Amino acid sequence: MSLPLDGLRVLDLTRALSGPFCTMILGDLGADVVKTEAISGGDMCRGWGPFQKGIGVYFLSINRNKRSLAIDFRTQQGLDVLGRMARGVDILVENFKPGTVDKMGLDYDTLKNDNPGLIYASIAGFGQDGPYGNWPGYDQIAQGMSGMMSISGQPDGPPTRLGIPLADLVAGIWTSLGITAALTQRHNTNRGQRVDTSLLAGVVGLLCIQGQRYLSLGEIPGRIGNEHPVIYPYGAFEAADGLINIAAGTEAQWAKLCEVLGLKALIDDPEFSDNTQRSQNRTKLTKHMNASLRRRSALEWTNLLMEAGVPAGPVYDLEQVFNDPHVVHAEFVETVEHPTIGSLKQLSNPLRLGEMGRKTVRRPPPQLGEHGNEVLQSFGFSKPEIDQLERSGVILKQGDQA
Repeated sequence: MSLPLDGLRVLDLTRALSGPFCTMILGDLGADVVKTEAISGGDMCRGWGPFQKGIGVYFLSINRNKRSLAIDFRTQQGLDVLGRMARGVDILVENFKPGTVDKMGLDYDTLKNDNPGLIYASIAGFGQDGPYGNWPGYDQIAQGMSGMMSISGQPDGPPTRLGIPLADLVAGIWTSLGITAALTQRHNTNRGQRVDTSLLAGVVGLLCIQGQRYLSLGEIPGRIGNEHPVIYPYGAFEAADGLINIAAGTEAQWAKLCEVLGLKALIDDPEFSDNTQRSQNRTKLTKHMNASLRRRSALEWTNLLMEAGVPAGPVYDLEQVFNDPHVVHAEFVETVEHPTIGSLKQLSNPLRLGEMGRKTVRRPPPQLGEHGNEVLQSFGFSKPEIDQLERSGVILKQGDQA
């Protein structure tokens, strides 16, 4: 089995979510990711509940396929160790507040002198400069300031945060994409470069058609709940046992939908004759559809509509998601052995590369400092050097992991 990023080394100076999510993706793709953590307590999200056998589920969700080195960032000796490691890696990822790495002597301009091929990725709340460049960033703030909350939620309700930390996650995805692009360019130039994004930039970059509506037409989109802004019927409707999503995006699908629901008379009704008319008469059309859909379960309608070529699907909770036969078949969940938990279920990486195989979770999320000695040895530190670092409390002594 060949992994796309085999042989690449990543020095991971990140914590919380956006950075660790990025480096997890790199680890999934085969990179050797060394997660550096504060010697006292480690990554802050280790302490964020809920907990599985004393380990934070938050930490478990974003730290597979990494090795952990617990080190004292507050000492010059610890910073010297990190600087020495930075000279021997392909990629460095950090998500400190802007200016912090400069004070640590681990900024790009310093490190590139000894490692000109270094790809140096930074994730901040608002970027490295500008009016908000020195502000701390959190997902909630970025979702609000990006405009995403203003277009999410019910029309008569308040702006709504999405149910996942979208800003953190998408910043991690954008950064991993930027890193792989920089790796490709390095192949041609033999030079590394900076990769920079932010929580705010990541979400603004997803505004897509809603952003273009404002830029092209000056329109400020509002909240439309579960409906599509321009296509109808395209949204969530009421089946006998819960909601069902239906997306009739073409005239042919609209006609098939009417046939399956027993609403053939609506096909030639002037109020629903084309998408413009259906969009303008959403309330009336929704009443017709819900009255018919309440006769069967969401899953029954899904099967009938899909057979007719009309996209549809039930609205699941997470228990239903992970027990769905297609999700099980596609192996969206993998199991890996964890030293404390035992068999640990993890979400699989959603990418399927032919040369990579289907298994993407090869290492469980590490214990704090679990791999300190082996990591330093792989970076050329001698046993006496490692022993001295342990004695002086610069790195966590093997056997003291938590």
